[in-house]
Amino acid sequence: MSDRPPPPKDLKLRYKTPRQQMPRQDAAARGRNFFEVALGLAEESAKREAYRCIYCKEPDCIKGCPVTIDIPGFLHEVEKGDFRAGVRVLKRTNLLPAICGRVCPQEEQCELVCKVGKGKNGVPVAIGRVERFLADWERANGTEPPAIAATTGKKVAVVGSGPAGLTAAADLARLGHQVTIFEALHKPGGVLVYGIPEFRLPKEIVAYEIDNLRKMGVEIVCNFVVGLTRTVDELLREFDAIFLGTGAGLPYFMDLPGENLGGVYSANEYLTRVNLMGAFEPSRNDTPVVRGRNVVVVGGGNVAMDSARTAVRLGAEKVRLVYRRSLEEMPAREEEIHHAQEEGIDFTLLTNPVRYLSDEKGRVHEVECLRMELSEPGPDGRRKPLEVKGSEHRFPADTVVVAIGNGPNPLVPRSTTSIETRKGKILVRDESGRTSLKGVFAGGDIVLGAATVILAMGAGRKAAASIDEYLRTGVW
Repeated sequence: MSDRPPPPKDLKLRYKTPRQQMPRQDAAARGRNFFEVALGLAEESAKREAYRCIYCKEPDCIKGCPVTIDIPGFLHEVEKGDFRAGVRVLKRTNLLPAICGRVCPQEEQCELVCKVGKGKNGVPVAIGRVERFLADWERANGTEPPAIAATTGKKVAVVGSGPAGLTAAADLARLGHQVTIFEALHKPGGVLVYGIPEFRLPKEIVAYEIDNLRKMGVEIVCNFVVGLTRTVDELLREFDAIFLGTGAGLPYFMDLPGENLGGVYSANEYLTRVNLMGAFEPSRNDTPVVRGRNVVVVGGGNVAMDSARTAVRLGAEKVRLVYRRSLEEMPAREEEIHHAQEEGIDFTLLTNPVRYLSDEKGRVHEVECLRMELSEPGPDGRRKPLEVKGSEHRFPADTVVVAIGNGPNPLVPRSTTSIETRKGKILVRDESGRTSLKGVFAGGDIVLGAATVILAMGAGRKAAASIDEYLRTGVW
């Protein structure tokens, strides 16, 4: 932890300082481009926001962060205007701050437990926005390479270059191990590049963060499908340990009539076509991606928001988000919901599709839905959606994107001997990430199921510490 000052004497003034607003593109303008929506804080705004921190004796925000960033530490440096020092504090535990500052759900983690936000009118410190500011400042002013320990001579394979794999690789390289990342696709980044749209997380930012890993000595091998090109068992003959971070790339469908019609996509395929094939740069890329006029997106999470907002930018005349619960139950981030509403997306709530109807060419033409109503809260506090009989109705649609979640990638578990799984997910002993196969660790969505970027990073960080311990002691 950095040397933080005691709680300041000007607490009342800090509490009264309003949360700084981050400028963003106008809703009408951004619906026609893939440029970043949020534009970041200016220096003075970042310093003023950092000033709102009260430097608690027991900072709950650190406990609320899955990678335990010293949040008051970097806020203190920003408040002083020493941005380089703030970057150093931040990157002790997080080597991907530009990514986390943009896509982590801070409002459900560090900011949720911020003491400044407690009380009737309390508003938490905008921790994620200051984190993003520092990362962007560093990118503009030069990156300091992290200190690398003396080489251990140990070789570690990291399977998958998503947030869990990148975090594990960074920590292991910093500890002196020789790390090779194996990525199935032609670009590294995993869900950061194929799942999250350009307007939320620009590809150049992910590439910059990954390039920093290369400068640390991490080798990245793309177009290498572990489970087909080589198996985990084969890699164990060459590497001293393996980390599996293959994610949750298996899309779920609802098993409805008409799901195989042309124009019905999983969110995985839809977003991957746009992201990895460059449809967000139409002047440079002739991408084979559908540009529907009437688009229906099924789901209410962040991926559904990403899909619907992408459809707007691809020129759709009407984008309808169909979700079977109410707005209060919608799991997407509040900011993403707000942005989607600003961009003119029609939220069709308490509605569920039951079948897709075809035109004469075998393409989706209409979506038939039922209205839903919510039951009384169950033991878990959630209200179950119930069909309203006789409420069938239809919407026109030439494109449907199903965004109801993903399952763990099945390829590595199926092709690896002696590794225990449950419902497709790899079983681990505990937070160490140790699997049933000696020398093999796992973390992120392949263990958790589809979760958040920062939770995957936290799993990668814990697994890296466990791998280091195993390599140094030989104890399994």
